[in-house]
Amino acid sequence: MRIYRSLEQARASVGPCVVSIGNFDGCHLGHQSVFRAVAALAAERGLETAVLTFDPHPAKLVTPERAPKLLSTLEQRCGWMAECGIGQVLILPFTAEVAALHPAQFADRILADGLKARAVMVGDNFRFGKGQAGDIETLKILGARYGFDTHSLQPVSYRGVTVSSTEIRKLIQAGEVGLAGRLLGRFYGLAGRVVKGHGIGSRQTVPTLNLAAEAEVLPGTGVYVTRTSEPEGGRCWESITNIGYRPTFEGDSLTIETFLLSAIEGETPERIEVAFTHRLREERKFQSPELLKAQILSDVERARAWHRRYNRKPHAKFAN
Repeated sequence: MRIYRSLEQARASVGPCVVSIGNFDGCHLGHQSVFRAVAALAAERGLETAVLTFDPHPAKLVTPERAPKLLSTLEQRCGWMAECGIGQVLILPFTAEVAALHPAQFADRILADGLKARAVMVGDNFRFGKGQAGDIETLKILGARYGFDTHSLQPVSYRGVTVSSTEIRKLIQAGEVGLAGRLLGRFYGLAGRVVKGHGIGSRQTVPTLNLAAEAEVLPGTGVYVTRTSEPEGGRCWESITNIGYRPTFEGDSLTIETFLLSAIEGETPERIEVAFTHRLREERKFQSPELLKAQILSDVERARAWHRRYNRKPHAKFAN
């Protein structure tokens, strides 16, 4: 995949293409349907594939008080786009100048001139231009003027739930990681560095890996069945993870502590990604570390049983 971080870079390199536009936070099932439609249309017409996205999220500049917490990093999004057949991404810096572009200026300068768009594929609720003045009909009219046609796709639903980044954020924050994973098409994961923990909990219960997560959206406090992987080394472990404040030890800061269900062979990983598959229970305070340890061991057995059931199912590769 080729990634451009300015309009000038893209203008010099991108050929006539089919392009989609959006933030694509999480790259969920709805986004994936758009990417695959872009790839299919590009293959049919002999064009390149491209995505236009923004950094930072436009709301952080336009309405910062309403800017959403993000499910994913730009690096993650680009990787998922590539898996769906997208060959190029323009990460356009979202500045006051970009925000001030009227719909016609956006279509002309960015889509037609900058990206050489021949077709634009977006969701049916797409808005663009200063004050979000442009919609699908606006884009169709401007496309006729500037040499591209416009295609809109209906939202994707899963068991009656419309797939959206907003809905997925709500589910994750409520601890509903199973359904959130279905809407994403993969388990929701947190990546980051392994950091030193407080120490006392591990000494009196079980040793854990403490994660400094990079994502802005965290699952609600509780105990989860998880899968932990090492991005650089390729190692992977079944695991169980607690997100919370360690009330048994009078903790006052949020921690993400993961216990691996099998031993680490070799060095302790420096970076991990923890994928949340199922919520076991809420976090609660125990009267002693011994009672907490007994509960953890019970949780571990329930997690092992969950993994065994999951691994026997045909969809066991749902989120590698």
